[in-house]
Amino acid sequence: MTPAAAQGPQLRDIHLPPPPEWWPPAWGWWVVAALALSVLAVLFVLVRRTAARRRRQRRLRAEFDAVQAADVAPAERLRRMSELLRRAARRAHPEAAVLGGEAWLQFLDANEASRPFSAGPGRILDSGPYRRGIDATEVELALPLVRRRFLDLLEDP
Repeated sequence: MTPAAAQGPQLRDIHLPPPPEWWPPAWGWWVVAALALSVLAVLFVLVRRTAARRRRQRRLRAEFDAVQAADVAPAERLRRMSELLRRAARRAHPEAAVLGGEAWLQFLDANEASRPFSAGPGRILDSGPYRRGIDATEVELALPLVRRRFLDLLEDP
């Protein structure tokens, strides 16, 4: 035997394949990227909506505070408060836009057992803004009720 044949065949070292390229990524990474972008887009829209709603609420609260602090006649103050209350009600419950009279007062009661608007000092909202001679104490009694209901309507989704 020859010395080369006694050693056996000449073998080469193992050749590893080249490392995978980083671009283009596998299809699974494209799916992950699309899902991540979708989630970010939804979060962006939700954050913008929430921020816009909070800005509107702050603006309406500031308007209500300005009406409350304004040095105007009681009938004018009541008219402005009623207008802001209706705006807040329309935002929270679009069906409230057509309510008037007793139905409006019952809507404002919002299932409260004491019925502060239909049977209490809040009743002044029905005809008060249209009367000439209105007592300032009646408006002052209704103010906390109107403010509380106003804030409830602003918080109502």
